[in-house]
Amino acid sequence: MIARPRQRSGDDHQYWITPKAACEIEMRQEFEPVAREPWHFILSLALSISILASCGGETNVESGNRLGILHFGNGPEPQELDPHIVSGIPEHHIIVALLEGLVVKDPESLEPMPGVAESWTLSDDGRIYTFQLRQNARWSNGDRVTAGDFAWSWWRALQPSLGNSYAYMLFPIVNAEAYVRGLITDFDRVGIEVIDDFHLRVTLAHPTPYFLQLLDHYSTFPLHRATIEKFGNPGERGSHWTRPGNFVGNGPFMLDQWQLHKLVSVKKNPFYWDAKAVRLNGIQFHTTENISTEERMFRAGQLHHTETVPIDKIPVYREQRPELIHVAPYLGTYFYRFNTRVPHLRDKRVRQALSLAVDRRLLVEHVTRGGELPAFSFTPPNTLGYSASVHLTFDPERARALLAEAGYPDGKGFPVTEVLYNSSESHQKIAVAIQQMWKQHLNIDISLNNQDWKVFLNSVEQGDYSIARAGWIGDYVDPNTFLELWVTGSGNNRTGWSSAEYDRLVTRQAPAATGREQRYALLQQAEAILLDQLPVLPIYIYTSKHLRQPAVQGMPANLLDYALYKRVWLQPQLSNTEIFQ
Repeated sequence: MIARPRQRSGDDHQYWITPKAACEIEMRQEFEPVAREPWHFILSLALSISILASCGGETNVESGNRLGILHFGNGPEPQELDPHIVSGIPEHHIIVALLEGLVVKDPESLEPMPGVAESWTLSDDGRIYTFQLRQNARWSNGDRVTAGDFAWSWWRALQPSLGNSYAYMLFPIVNAEAYVRGLITDFDRVGIEVIDDFHLRVTLAHPTPYFLQLLDHYSTFPLHRATIEKFGNPGERGSHWTRPGNFVGNGPFMLDQWQLHKLVSVKKNPFYWDAKAVRLNGIQFHTTENISTEERMFRAGQLHHTETVPIDKIPVYREQRPELIHVAPYLGTYFYRFNTRVPHLRDKRVRQALSLAVDRRLLVEHVTRGGELPAFSFTPPNTLGYSASVHLTFDPERARALLAEAGYPDGKGFPVTEVLYNSSESHQKIAVAIQQMWKQHLNIDISLNNQDWKVFLNSVEQGDYSIARAGWIGDYVDPNTFLELWVTGSGNNRTGWSSAEYDRLVTRQAPAATGREQRYALLQQAEAILLDQLPVLPIYIYTSKHLRQPAVQGMPANLLDYALYKRVWLQPQLSNTEIFQ
């Protein structure tokens, strides 16, 4: 019987046990801590049975390697699969398997490549794109994908009644923003023109150097009009067109199953225009709210790839199994939102004091420990050559002075304030550390509250929070993807903060700039306003962190942690037992 080392949680001691014994221990570890609520008990029992079943037979990884099925740890339960409603990473991973836009990204360079559009031209003034669509592009029901599908889908994306938080992705197009704001009601005035079934013309208000990158964001993907209209009003949320058996997509995969709180599975789409290039037969996106559970599933051979890695396991894998852990720079910022509608958080001196009392270097060196950088601005430094001109600092003395100016000397009278975060050990550890910093440096009491992903998203969207954990990953490599978030009315703002000067710089002056240097200078002015007003508290710059089985090929590291699934494949090789022996 083969034995393997197993790392105890919380120390560096190794001991030897058999794979079957390790698997059974993993089952017990998963079952015992989370059976606090009835639904936790049911989910824990189901997962434990699944893990135990793999102990005596073929694991998911082994069968997946043989059958061409990628088992992908995907984080929390998806909110939805409607690209005009969702805004999270778990949803993104699934939607880009089911739908495809005019362009895709090269997973190594992140440069735009032909997707549904086989080619395009740009006018000399940089404002008019003409896309030629592939005549062999098909929906998963066999219907032809046409230019009209894109025009209709973008019409839907801009419907005010839908509340699409990513509607601003289309604002570079002439009159798109005016249409959303209700300033015009005739969609024919928006710069989207169907020339014929295979040619789409898009007219921009200003030259937009990152426009092609926007077209690989799921909010700009085409949708199957007949399917959506079959299940209700296109401008309403919550219809059943996104359910298995109903979903019609144009991507390399098609929706197969959605088992709540367990997995979403997709299978190869035979109608996809480039189906011959797709080497996977399917992907199973496993729901894993608890990242320690996800790591145990990986060790038990249930997952090829994890969404993240528990903080305390990063040094262990780096030292003992470096070939399994993948850590890379990531174009994203971890931050807290302030609800500026809350009376005491309306005062920018309070927000500034809270920022000045956070020791970001201490957090990344002793809490997160995954190579993250302290965030002294909101936009990650050197984003396509851009860096903020103003930087945040750690200054407890100044923080106490500002809090006293705001009427709370030595923290006296400061209302008990809650930090809200979605359930995760990592988010909890960060929140506890910041809670202690605020108590130590400002003598204020902060309470912590965690919620499951869907409940958390709803709380933030409804403004039902005081301070809320957040993260933003760039949708494209340009500072604009970080700064346009905080424009008045942006669907992802959700802080209640607004600045007319900031809006003018980001939405009017910067797009009209004559060159990169001038545009960046204007964006630096805008970010200086943001870092003075601080409706958000930048904490650290992300790194991507995954555990990945050696069989997984075609997933190079990149700044957006972007995977082009049709280039991913599995190489059958060692069993999970042999990998961990």
